[in-house]
Parts: sequence; C-alpha cells; structure tokens
Amino acid sequence: MLCRRIIPCLDCDLAFPDGRVVKGIEFKQIKYAGIPWQLAAKYYEDGADEIVFLDITASKDKRETMFHVIEKTSENVFVPLTVGGGIRSVQDARKVFNAGADKVSINTAAIKNPIIVNKLARYFGSQACVVAIDAKRRYVKDAEGKTVIKTIQGTCWFECSIYGGRTFTGIDAIRWAIEVEKRGAGEILLTSMDRDGGKDGYDIPLTEAVSERVRIPVIASGGCGVLAHIHEVFQRTKVSAALAASIFHYETHSIKEVKEFLAERNQRIR
Repeated sequence: MLCRRIIPCLDCDLAFPDGRVVKGIEFKQIKYAGIPWQLAAKYYEDGADEIVFLDITASKDKRETMFHVIEKTSENVFVPLTVGGGIRSVQDARKVFNAGADKVSINTAAIKNPIIVNKLARYFGSQACVVAIDAKRRYVKDAEGKTVIKTIQGTCWFECSIYGGRTFTGIDAIRWAIEVEKRGAGEILLTSMDRDGGKDGYDIPLTEAVSERVRIPVIASGGCGVLAHIHEVFQRTKVSAALAASIFHYETHSIKEVKEFLAERNQRIR
C-alpha cells in the first residue's frame, strides 16, 4: 500500500464575486467557510498532500468553472490541485489545466455522456482524470440489477446523483465505479451523501465496496468529524486518500494534527 494522502476540499459557490467556500450537510444547509485561495494557501502551508476544488453550482447553472479562482490559487500553492464542476468537454478541461490545475474531476458530464471519461484519459492521461461519484443509500426490498450491500442499518444499494446532489439517476454507484475505471479514469472521488457534513464518520460499507472492486485510487469523502474517522477509513478500507472539509474549515483540527495522529498509529502517510 502506498502512503495515504490527506486532502482538504473546497466547495466553491460562484454566486459570490470571490467564489466563496461553503459547506453543507447532506448537500444542503449551506454555510460560508472562507475565501478559496486563502484557505488553499493555509492548507498548503499546513501540509496538505493535494487540494480539491469543487464548483458546486457550475453544472446546475450550465456555466464554465472557476478559472480565476484556480489561477489565483496556483500562484502560491504548490501541491496538486483537482478541479471539478462545469467540465463538459476536452476544451473545458484544457482551460482548467491552463489555469493551473493538475487534475479535473467530472460527475454530471460523465454520467450524461460517459465517453468523456475515455476522451479525457486519452488526451491528458488517466492520472489527470478523476471521476466523482456522489452516492446515496437506497433501502429497498427489490433491488434487482443493483449491487446490494449489507449494513448495520439494513440492506441497501447506492444511487448516483448529479447536479450537485439535486438529481438522482438510478445508476448503481458501485457498478459505475467499475465502468469508469474501464473507461480510463485514474482516480475516483467517492462521496457519501448520507454522511456529508454529518461528522459521524465515513460510510465504511460504501467505501469498502468500491475500493475493493477497483484497482485505481479511491478518495473517501463525506462524514469526517474527528481524527479517529480518518484512521478508521484507512484501517478498514483500501482507499488511498481521505478528503475532509468541515474539520479544517472550522479549525476543529489541522492537517498537521491529522498527520501526527496517524503517524502515532503507524499509518503510512506522506
């Protein structure tokens, strides 16, 4: 197992002129958290391995993503930057890379037009193509054609959502993860909508199911509230990175504290 990564996530809302960072609960109850390039610089200095920027309204508003935010951030931040939201074509991705990004993350565009995954991987390399999967539990008796997982709460499958969690697709998240790997994606950003912002820990059954079925790196996202949650997801699943937002934005813990905590427990980290 390679060294695990710690990745802060900046959800950006460009309804504000400066592209403010916001944080919600289950993709709702949005609250202000800071200015993107200021937070990114802080996390870089604190030891972040990578930083993820997600323009949470770009796909819904059918507009381009936040190029000016990435340009300003990349002037002072020198770790890999992943940018998602509003990327619908090779041309869109090229603009993001020219602004200073190292990877692009796609969700809505990938589900609506899966061939875009193949194209991005072919033009820019698999290592630069991240597919984001926003998954929600569905407890149903009849889940024919779905990958069913047993959890403490009951048997369920996981449904993919698009447009920042506003629309559900009927697509099985686990099967979709397998498909995007075959199409050339180099990484999966896996978010549990049920755990998002709840601070109750990552969705271990979901994360385990995906990370065991694909060979590409998986980033666990959604639910981190304390240091032990990151240790747990590394101990119990095969993910290569843990993404968090609230604990960093609101200074519950620093990235340095996370890494010290994990090192004391013999976790291999960068």
